[in-house]
Order: sequence, then C-alpha cells, then structure tokens
Amino acid sequence: MAATLPASWQPVLADEIAQPYFKELQKFVAEERQAHTIFPPQAQVFAALAHTPYEKVNVFLLGQDPYHDDGQAHGLCFSVLPGIKSPPSLVNIYKELKSDIGCRVPNNGYLVKWAEQGLLMLNAVLTVRAHTPNSHKDKGWEKFTDAVIRAVNAKEDRVIFVLWGAYAQKKIKLIDAERHVVIQSAHPSPLSARSGFFGSKPFSKINAALREAGQPEIDWQILDL
Repeated sequence: MAATLPASWQPVLADEIAQPYFKELQKFVAEERQAHTIFPPQAQVFAALAHTPYEKVNVFLLGQDPYHDDGQAHGLCFSVLPGIKSPPSLVNIYKELKSDIGCRVPNNGYLVKWAEQGLLMLNAVLTVRAHTPNSHKDKGWEKFTDAVIRAVNAKEDRVIFVLWGAYAQKKIKLIDAERHVVIQSAHPSPLSARSGFFGSKPFSKINAALREAGQPEIDWQILDL
C-alpha cells in the first residue's frame, strides 16, 4: 500500500500521480521496503505536504535527500524527530538563526512548528535506503517534486522560495522570480556553510518579504521539548 497524498494537494497533483512514472516509482519504493530499511517510514513520506496544505504555503524551503541514519527522517527537510541529535546542517541553521534574529538554540531538531506556519519543507527526493545517501535518486521523485514546485509557483499569492546550495538553485528555472521572491545562499552543510550560508540572514529576509506581502511573519523559535 503506497502512502496517500494529503487531501489539499490531490487536486493540484492529480495529473502527476496518474502518470506511468509515478506508478513505477511507487512500485520501486514498495519493493525497496520489502528488501531494505527505507526512511522515512511509509506514513511520513508526504509529511511535508500534510503539515503544510497547498493553500497555506507561503514559503518553500527545498532540501535534497532525506536523512539516512536511524530515526532521523520524518518527511520534512532538515528536521529530525524529538530525541534525535540535530545533524550538522541543522546545527548550522540554528547558529545562523541565532545570529540573524536572536533565536535561542533549542534542545531538539523537530521543525514541525515552521511547517504549520506555511513553510513547505520538501526534499527533492522523498525516500532513501538506510545509511545509503542518494540511493533513491533518479527514480522519479525529482519529477514529482518538480511538479510540486510548479504547483506552488502557479499560486496567485506571492511565495518565498528558499534555495540553499547548488542543487536547490538549479530549480530556479521552475520559478517565476518576477512574481515570487527567491532567497539563495550556500547550503548550511559543514562543507559550505562558511562560504556563504553564515551571514546570509535568510530568516529575517523571509519575514521581511512576508511583511511586504501582507502575510504573517514566521515565529522561528523552536521550543524545548
């Protein structure tokens, strides 16, 4: 049984999930689950879409591949479940959040609070084999998540697209940058954070763009659990 697309996204993605490639992708993931441990669990594959309904999306943060270690991935890019140590990219996100707008670093990496405020936190690839990064790359997920980007781009209201790193920045061709806001910088991973992520002030820029669009700002402070 494949994971079900959340209700608010079904009308905008109905044509996409009816395509042959999507059925092949679902078959591939199901076979992988039979033979290997796959993250995130099946019920959380579309968690980003479930936590942020289509009509609520006002910011879109694009990740690449789900976390591949035990208990980390739960369907939101950069976020981990309560009780799991924050991975290095998220540690750097918290450092920038503190220096940008003064948020205290919390004791967890569970970012659902952001998603519930209209921040769609979607990876380009939605599943991964345990301990094997990029193992589900080029199997069809990218085609599906490109369709999600196009659907959000088609919204009448202004959306802020946040593209961290070269991989995410390739998606700019799917975005009408005249109508929407695009915020780009280096990726927060330890390999690149010092070459343009630190000091990029994405969180204050996002809130400024939301204010300008007459939308409520995001409360970025993640609470301790």
